[in-house]
Amino acid sequence: MAEALRCRAGGIAGLRRFLEEYGEAVEWDIARYWPGRSLLELYRGEMSWRELRVFLRFLPHDSATARTLRGATPEEDAWTLDRQLLATIADAVRESTFTAVKLHGDPKKTGRLKPPKPIPRPGVEEPQKTNVIRFGGRHGSGAKQLAQVFGRPAANQ
Repeated sequence: MAEALRCRAGGIAGLRRFLEEYGEAVEWDIARYWPGRSLLELYRGEMSWRELRVFLRFLPHDSATARTLRGATPEEDAWTLDRQLLATIADAVRESTFTAVKLHGDPKKTGRLKPPKPIPRPGVEEPQKTNVIRFGGRHGSGAKQLAQVFGRPAANQ
């Protein structure tokens, strides 16, 4: 936040340009972080430009002004570092529970269990389905699939 203010040097004129571009976000943050104050006080002479500059310089990372400067979407902003870590822990617990049930459960009952999908996160795409070659069972020996992968005819054809 402070870097954005510094790169727009120019004192009061710079702050005016900043307010022209980000005024709504600043107005929202003043109402949220500075109860009882309003951006109108600046124009009435009840707030100094210095007070506004100091307020803007020390706004927290999750303020509306900082989010607007970063151009972050609300979904991206909702996923802070602590939420990312919590989702990682939740995924690990779910995978661990799945593994314990598969290893120690009745194979007849747990045979069709599928591993849990990770919690969706913004900017992370779901893994694509892979070409899994299955041997035996209802899918056959897999010789045809292997032959396609390596570009040769299957031995039993």
